[in-house]
Order: sequence, then C-alpha cells, then structure tokens
Amino acid sequence: MTDEHIPDILSLAEAVTQKTDWKEALDSVMVAVRSVFLFDNLALYVIENSFTDLTEIAYARAVGRGQTAGADAAWGVEIASQVIERDEMVVTVPGELLASDNRINEPFLLGLPLRTHEGLLGVLVFVRFGGPAYTEGQIQRAQFIATQFSSLFVRKKLKEEVDALENARRLLEMQEDFIATISHELRTPLGFIKGYCTTLLRQDTVWDEATRREFLQIIDEEADHLNELIENVLESARLQSNTLPMQFLPVRLDALIRDATLRSQTRYKDLNVRLNFAISPTIKADSVRLSQVLENLFSNAAKYAPGAQITVYVTQEEDSFRIRFVDNGPGIAPEYVEHLFQRFYRVPGQGGSGSGLGLFICKQIVEAHGGRISVQSAPGKGTTFKIDLPARNGLTF
Repeated sequence: MTDEHIPDILSLAEAVTQKTDWKEALDSVMVAVRSVFLFDNLALYVIENSFTDLTEIAYARAVGRGQTAGADAAWGVEIASQVIERDEMVVTVPGELLASDNRINEPFLLGLPLRTHEGLLGVLVFVRFGGPAYTEGQIQRAQFIATQFSSLFVRKKLKEEVDALENARRLLEMQEDFIATISHELRTPLGFIKGYCTTLLRQDTVWDEATRREFLQIIDEEADHLNELIENVLESARLQSNTLPMQFLPVRLDALIRDATLRSQTRYKDLNVRLNFAISPTIKADSVRLSQVLENLFSNAAKYAPGAQITVYVTQEEDSFRIRFVDNGPGIAPEYVEHLFQRFYRVPGQGGSGSGLGLFICKQIVEAHGGRISVQSAPGKGTTFKIDLPARNGLTF
C-alpha cells in the first residue's frame, strides 16, 4: 500500500464510523472505496443461516461499464460460492471463464471473505470488466476494504442486538406498568365491595333499611365498575393482538350516528345533541365497534361536560369521511390532552369512575378501520374529537 493512498484509506475508515445506519454508511463508503480501488461492480453477500448457502445480495452497486449487465458474473455469484466453500480469497480472470470480444463478457473477479471473531460473515466481490488484472498491491487494498466492511456489518449486528434488548426492556417495563396499574384499578372496586359487605355482616350493629339499601347500591355499582374494567382490559388486549373479531359491512354512517345518539340519550337523559350532516356516506365498517366509539364519546361528554351542547358533524375531506364530535364544555388543559388515548389515563381532578380504557379502545377500533382519531381542547373552549375514516370504500348518496 503506497503512501499516496494513505489519505484515501483514512477517509474510508472514517466513512465506516460516521453513519449510524448501515445502508447510509455503505453509500458513504462507496465514495471512498472508488478513490482507493478501481472496479465496475461491487456486491456484498451476507451469510445468515449457514456457512454453505448464500443469501440474496445485501448490497450491490454498479458504477462502471457493467451497469446494464444482467449475467450472474456481473455480480460474482459463482465466485462468492467458491469463497464460502474454500473460506479464502478467490481471484478469477477471463481466460478461466469465457473468452469474448465483448468486454462485459470478460469479468475480472475478486472475492474476499468477510470475517469476524465468530467466523465467516459473508463475501465481498469486486468485478472489473475487461481488466486490468488485480495487482498484489491492489489486492492488499481490497483486503483492507473487506476488513472495513466486516467492521461495518459487525456494528450492524451489534446495533440490532442492542435494539432488540432495548425493545425487550421497554416491553418488560410496559408489562410491569400494566400489571401495577391493573392491580391498583382492581383493588379499588374490590375494596369498596369488601368493605361494605363486611359492614353489613357485622353482628354488633343493626342497620336501618335506608342505610342497608344505600350500602347494597354502592356494592352493586362497584361490581358493575369491576365488570366493566375487566371487559375493557380483555377487549383492549384483544384489539392490540388483532384477535378481536370484526365484521366489515356496508354501513350508512349518518344512520349509525343517529342510532348511537338515540341510545346514549336514553341512557343520559340530559344529553343535549345536535346532528349536522353535510353528507350521508356509506362506508365499510363494523357497525357494533364503531357505535361503541361514538357511545364512549357521548358517555365521556355526559360525565365530564354535563349539560354541554354536543354537535356531531359529518363531512368529506380529500380522501376520508370526517366525524367531528364537538362539545362546549369546560375543556381540558393542554398538558393532559396528549395523554388522553393512553391506556388507563384519566385527567387529574376530573373524578368519575371510568377505567381510563375507553379512549384507548376507541383509538384501537378506529385504527382497525384504517382511520385516525385525534382531539383538540383548551380550558373554557370545549373539546373536539375528530375521527377520519377512509373514503376508498365509501359511496355518497
């Protein structure tokens, strides 16, 4: 390796370490490699499953005369197999392969093993069409380049392992948080039920009928709360794992909203709803699940914005049908808005007996329809939920 190549060799080593993404690093390395070593095509084969079978090319670039060549020799498949079989460098010249007046049919091939401390990683193949032959000095430079590529793929593997460990750590934290949260949520209604049952069973006290009914009413409500919590937890888990069955059929969106409104008004007598439909679209949806989303929004409005005017709009956007659920209630502070769709999240100070799973489930259902749900709110300015459902399956009448 001559002194004049030292700056280029250093730039090659720097290019290997500068990029975090391995494909971006390879693109940067390619520029440095061309300044150090002459070639027309370059191919990288990486072994993943065994030391006898080649995988597909992990990376390839045609920069010279072979840019349109389609034969196997253009990418050195055969020589790569030979390198793996022999576990050593292989050099071939046209006389050993094919004699032709067409320079593309005269490949000079250089195959170099990519090694790590664990063994053979893959093969780096250089192709020159029509020469010149590889000199001893050029082969030394190519071997140095191969070590740089080996280092790059070792970094890639290490990054993948670190990412896998980080994902596993995050998953474990999520599981631990979930267990801690659900344990707390279950203890609350169970505590009420146990406490009032124990009180009613006391033999040293006689309760009057009104007090006894009050205690039984609390037990009944907390049992309902506990049942709702368990159902929501199971449903959210099935939604996340894509195991909750859904039946997508043509549905009139305006009719579905009217039905959900009537059911909610039956349940919440003071619910003040105005419907404002610019269109009456038909979409493919699971009507039961989509109604569940709407009824949850009505339920939240009844709990946290009692007496507020609620207006439901349906409009068509560029590629979706949009439902806007607008109330003029007290609104929500900005620092809480971004957390509303998180599992078990409840806005501090709002009270109520919700599980904190309703909006999380709504988000999962809307996304299962290929849509998106979002929220805008500010104190004193009400709250607006927007549901965008894809219009590709819709027909407007």
